[in-house]
Amino acid sequence: MKHRIVVLGAGYAGAFAAGNLARRLSPADVEVTVVNAVPDFVERMRLHQLAIGQELGVRKLADVFAGTGVRLRLARVTGIDPERRTVAVTGENGDDELVYDTLLYALGSSVAHHGVPGVAEHAFDVTGRSSALRLRERLAGLGEGGTVLVVGEGLTGIETATEFAESRPDLSVALAARGELGAWLSPKARRHLLRAFDRLGVTVHEHTRIEAVEPTRALTADGTSVPADVTVWAAGFAVHPIAAASGLKVAETGQIVVDGSMRSVSHPDVYAAGDCAYAIGENGLPLPMSCASAGFTNMQATAAIIARLTGSEVPVTGLKYHGNHISLGRRDAIFQMVDGDARSKSWYLGGRMAARLKSGVLKGAGWGIAHPTFGMPRRKRRLATAPDRAGVRVAA
Repeated sequence: MKHRIVVLGAGYAGAFAAGNLARRLSPADVEVTVVNAVPDFVERMRLHQLAIGQELGVRKLADVFAGTGVRLRLARVTGIDPERRTVAVTGENGDDELVYDTLLYALGSSVAHHGVPGVAEHAFDVTGRSSALRLRERLAGLGEGGTVLVVGEGLTGIETATEFAESRPDLSVALAARGELGAWLSPKARRHLLRAFDRLGVTVHEHTRIEAVEPTRALTADGTSVPADVTVWAAGFAVHPIAAASGLKVAETGQIVVDGSMRSVSHPDVYAAGDCAYAIGENGLPLPMSCASAGFTNMQATAAIIARLTGSEVPVTGLKYHGNHISLGRRDAIFQMVDGDARSKSWYLGGRMAARLKSGVLKGAGWGIAHPTFGMPRRKRRLATAPDRAGVRVAA
């Protein structure tokens, strides 16, 4: 029987990992299946562009995996039983159950409401294609002078507010920050950020905690009313509760706790990559939820899976977060390097050069997903196998 590898999620981490596994392992020994709820690859890093009306190319996952040997299953994951090694899914053909020998969990994250009243009912977000398209339709209906409030001073909030202000100067765009905007940047980079907000006319409400969202306004902790025909919630991410419900060991965030090889510390047949992995970096801190972290963790996870299945030494490399690359519209950006303690270095790159660099990163990531097996070793490695207690062939 072939060793069944099931990859949950075809985002930045899952899509590349599935292609990597299929390219490196012999199809005579291994069957790779990737499960995804939608048929298209979602460029999450560009969803704020989609929301404001810019056109993004659509990559069909069926085309992405054509010729790679990866089996695509369009279905939504509804449960995992790590003791039986099964994944429950539901799709066009109803409910089903997939059996795995090795599971790579890469379901990513979604918007975190933090229990704030009115967010689920009235706010919009840019964490998924469907939600970005819903926001796009609402923004298209706003006339001159319409008010947009972006809640959250992280990367998503900054990129969303500046993109909207640049693309729709007829709108009044504001951002609510719980602390000082860009306080984590170096002094020079923060000054660059504030100048960009001034240039684009984005109003900043610092030290402002939004505690309720209504159809045409948001309410702060001190009772102040902030006008908002549209509220965009960008105040953090949350992972799906499926991992915690399955009995896998998770952190307080719900992320799967993994060792240095991205292997679950409670279930050795399960690996995690991307936002859903609670991985500790070289600095002793959890890696942030980001595309960069998705790249590091998926490469480590696939390398570990391949090594263990083929009887090789498992490579474990330090996970180092290098910095943040923040778009400020289409013609401006900030690239901020960080040190080993995740503190911003004094040096930064800003302006058009940084914007071109960010554009190159986005195009490179998209191209890499569209060609998941490009540039990898062509050698198909055979598995080192031995029977387990149940008589099923597994890696030695």
